[in-house]
This record gives sequence, structure tokens and C-alpha cells, in this order.
Amino acid sequence: MRVRTAVFALILGLAVTITGCATAPTADIEAAKAAIAGAETAGAAEYAADSLKAAQDAQAALDAELKAQEGSWMKSYDKAKELIAAAKAAGEKATADAAAGKEKAKADATQAIADAKTALTEAQELLAKAPKGKGTAADLAAMKTDLETAATAITEAESALDIVMYKNAITKAESAKNAAATVKSAVEAAMAAKKK
Repeated sequence: MRVRTAVFALILGLAVTITGCATAPTADIEAAKAAIAGAETAGAAEYAADSLKAAQDAQAALDAELKAQEGSWMKSYDKAKELIAAAKAAGEKATADAAAGKEKAKADATQAIADAKTALTEAQELLAKAPKGKGTAADLAAMKTDLETAATAITEAESALDIVMYKNAITKAESAKNAAATVKSAVEAAMAAKKK
């Protein structure tokens, strides 16, 4: 009976020692952190903010679990391994979403610039046909200046597109398009008033 008790105590002591000495899966933790850092580098903050937030939340949950295990007498990294896998997957998803978001922003910026150029051309052609008469010179000069400003905004939008500042390109292109549309509407109103 004594021998059986001693053997049982020895086995229990070994089990506690092995469990208590469990080590954190450092390589896997680093891989998960690298996946999230890669998402940040890929532009997820700008182009896939929700996915990046999910990855950062997964990282925070992993960090909390690792901290809990540090303070534990009997360490177990089973839950941490699940959280590592989740954080890594979330980081990889954020990277993929950032790439897709960036491509969409590029396409949107390209389209916005094309639309702005079309609107500018239409406004310039219409302004050339605007009715001229007494008291219209100042208005026509102001509209011409507005269209020159719109042309400058389009050039700036194209520059922003070239240096991968897609949101900036869209903003400038939309500003130019709106200015051209305003001039076009003013000229059309003047033409309509002259016909009456």
C-alpha cells in the first residue's frame, strides 16, 4: 500500500511539474503578431479599418490570456493556441481586405478623375457659348477662374493617384467636378434667361 501511494505521489508530482513548466508557443505568438503588423503595413488602417480592429481585438485577447498564464502556477497554453490561430487569421484577413480596399479606392479615384475631366470639358465648352453682354464680364471671368481652379484640382488629383493617395485623389476630383457643375448650371441658367 505504501509503495502504491508513493508511486501515485510520484506520478502526480511529475504531472504537476510537466504542466507547471509548460512554455508559451513563442514562434506561433510571433507569427500572429507579424500577421497583424503586416496588415498595418499593408494599409489596413485606411482601407480595411474594421478588419484591422478585429485583428487588434484578437491580439488583445491573446495578450490577456498570455498574461493570465504568466501568473498561473499550473500553466496551460491550450486556450492561447486557439487565440493565436484566431489572431493570425484575423491579421491575414485584414491584409487581404486592405489589398481589396486599396484596389477599390484606386478604381474609384480613377473614375472620379475621369468624371471630373468630362464635367470640366462640358463646362468649358458651355462657357465659351455663354451669352455676353452688358454686366456679364465679371461673372464670366469668375466662372473662368472657377474652371481654372477645377483644372488645377484635377491635376492635383492625378498626382495624388500616382503616389497612392487615393482618398485625397477622390476628394480633389469631386471638388473639381462640383465646381464644373456649378459653372455649367450658371451658364445654362443665363442661356435660358436670354431666350425668354
